[in-house]
Amino acid sequence: MNDTRYRKVPGSRLSRLAGFGQLAGEVAGGMLAEGARRLARGERPHLSDLLLTPANAVRLTDQLSRLRGAAMKLGQMISLDAGDMMPSELGPILARLREGAHRMPPDQLNRVLTEQWGIDWRARFARFDSTAIAAASIGQVHRAVLPDGRVVAVKVQYPGVVQSIDADVDSVATLLRMSGLLPDTLDVGPLLAETKKQLREEADYWREAEQMRRYGEMLAGDDDFIVPRAVPDLSGERVLVMDYLEGAPIDSLSTAPQATRDKAMQALMGLVLREIFSFGFMQTDPNFANYRWQANTDRIVLLDFGAARAVPEATRQAYRGLVHAGLAGDRAALKTRLIEVGFVSPAALARHGLALDAMIETVMNHLGRPGLIDFADRGFVETLREQARHMVVDRGAWHVPPADTLFVQRKISGTALLAVRMRAQMPLRAMVEEAVTNA
Repeated sequence: MNDTRYRKVPGSRLSRLAGFGQLAGEVAGGMLAEGARRLARGERPHLSDLLLTPANAVRLTDQLSRLRGAAMKLGQMISLDAGDMMPSELGPILARLREGAHRMPPDQLNRVLTEQWGIDWRARFARFDSTAIAAASIGQVHRAVLPDGRVVAVKVQYPGVVQSIDADVDSVATLLRMSGLLPDTLDVGPLLAETKKQLREEADYWREAEQMRRYGEMLAGDDDFIVPRAVPDLSGERVLVMDYLEGAPIDSLSTAPQATRDKAMQALMGLVLREIFSFGFMQTDPNFANYRWQANTDRIVLLDFGAARAVPEATRQAYRGLVHAGLAGDRAALKTRLIEVGFVSPAALARHGLALDAMIETVMNHLGRPGLIDFADRGFVETLREQARHMVVDRGAWHVPPADTLFVQRKISGTALLAVRMRAQMPLRAMVEEAVTNA
């Protein structure tokens, strides 16, 4: 195969460690070259300035796309979680991690499916398209037709994904430590353990089929969404067969009329609010590839339920308190709730209380007002960056929020990022009020 999008997935621990070693070497070389250029101009750059360059971002995305698995998944999570606080020139580069991975070569794909269904696996289908229609961090998807004519999507997990989760997560954490971006005093151990647990859950396709069924029941009769059904007889722990549902990438809505974009994003943001306050259950991965748009039905196809998980009652109550304080405009209560939910540490509040007050005021003035919120208006983001500048550089005030808070907030932030991409307008305050009232 001459297509550069076909690359064998490195399945052994040694080959994956070699990939991380190559990445570390390339990034270090890029830092040295950038440092030399800046010193030649008379500058004295900080370590983070040398690391967070467009060239290093390209190196990172290219190598993680080759490795796939947990390594690429973590890169996608970072690219979404950083959101508006990421340097503007790096956002589009890291966004490439959400656009798709390299495909498995046909011989590797055949080995995986032979292990699942036996050497005569093609006899189970009237047709199986060997060219993947999508490729993501953990697996790739093929279109197929069953003997009874039912069109299905076949999600095939890359080999070695489960076995590489622990090593991949530890390797990414080591790279972050070596880069100096994470202070040595920051305890990320509990978050790493929870991340490994979630990635193992995402790699269990039997579990995903059950979460898909659960979402289908929760959204039954909802005219905004459609959820595929699994084919249990053909599915397994590493292969998932489900309905093939036509739909365009959600990004295609960016050129749709304003009313269409607003309707779609209001449905997605409304789903997030229901997940927190009504369902107590959330699909926590907001990757844009998990949504498809059906123009002929005005519905959104929901895909990929591997990251679906319960939202603990304590987390839901913390968000309720945060929302009630925000709706009431009670700045003092809002600060207390921010600590309770885990966004702000007591140390950060003690050391940067005035900056936090200013940031709360900025957010309240922009998002807390009644009427339509225009997500295309990002004028307040630069103000927030400036207000947070001293908090960000004060590494002694850093802390890791609870994992459950981070997973919920990842979905909120990712959905907001999509609303920005869609230039959507929605009555956010009224939607939040309705969600907490009806819960």
